[in-house]
Amino acid sequence: MNELEKARIEINDADREIARQFERRMHAAAVIAEYKKQRGLPVYDAAREEEVIKRNTALIEDKELCGYYADFLTHTMKVSRGYQSALISGVRVAYSGVEGAFASIAAKKLFPDGNRIPCKDFAEAYNAVVSGDCECAVIPIENSFAGEVGAVVDLIFTGPLYINDVFDLTVRQNLIGLPGATEQTVKTVVSHPQALSQCAEYIKKRGYETVEYSNTARAAEYVSKQNDRTLAAIGTVEAAELYGLDVISRSINTGLDNTTRFAVFSRRENGASRADNSFIMVFTVKNQAGSLAEAVNVIGKYGYNMTSLHSRPMKNLPWQYYFYVECEGNVRCERGEQMMAELLPLCDKLKLAGSYKEGKISV
Repeated sequence: MNELEKARIEINDADREIARQFERRMHAAAVIAEYKKQRGLPVYDAAREEEVIKRNTALIEDKELCGYYADFLTHTMKVSRGYQSALISGVRVAYSGVEGAFASIAAKKLFPDGNRIPCKDFAEAYNAVVSGDCECAVIPIENSFAGEVGAVVDLIFTGPLYINDVFDLTVRQNLIGLPGATEQTVKTVVSHPQALSQCAEYIKKRGYETVEYSNTARAAEYVSKQNDRTLAAIGTVEAAELYGLDVISRSINTGLDNTTRFAVFSRRENGASRADNSFIMVFTVKNQAGSLAEAVNVIGKYGYNMTSLHSRPMKNLPWQYYFYVECEGNVRCERGEQMMAELLPLCDKLKLAGSYKEGKISV
């Protein structure tokens, strides 16, 4: 037997072992796919894949082969993502609005193979998951210009769902209208209140009247049916294309770094399987002097940095408030458990709404 034949036998043996390990890996990927489906987590996790490549290439003794093994891993994980996407392709994703709205764009980016279900408002999208009609919901929680989405924050406090992911979507608002419409022909703009707020400077400068609508895409649909060049909507390029409108003026929002944060809500809480770096809590404190300060001090005592603290009125108790807090740090650890245990006696209600590793959506 010559050297070539010996090498081919060696490759055949290695291939048989690789085939067995490939099956083992893909069976594990199927378990992960089910976990992600039930918690509304996207298939692709760039940080996780980077970690796998870094850790596993360090196991290669022949350093000349490290780059080739990194390529091998990259392709293997691409195949695994394809398999997971196929397994969860039927995941039902609720969002508020219609096709072409920002929530629709976010849902499509996060769940490209999902079955996206439009809902009339935030509450309907949220409750579609509560009822089991959908596996998850993609809902905005904050805009960098207009601030928190109060109705959604209230759902976080009162509802049973968990937040397992948060993603930033850069917002580009546009003035869109019928073909032939111009900034000069337009007299009235129609859009969601937050979109109108984001573009208030542009609107005021041109002296336009404003009409509030349930969301940006429905506003575009409304304008498309009116056959009136004095009307325009504020919305996405996608909405303009969908409803046969022209983009009259692009990026009209104040501050081109305008970003909307979308949360993915699901019935099941993400556990300690990921090293999440942020979390959201909602709580009420005892009605006594210094109780809020004491709760805040406990959070700081355990080394968690509060990036956001809001108070919101409780709907059923006039002049009573609850608090919404976002913090940096991994709460799924012993330190986090100790903090929650110390907070509990200070609060009438304490809910860990979810932990996540914040990402970005590019459009």
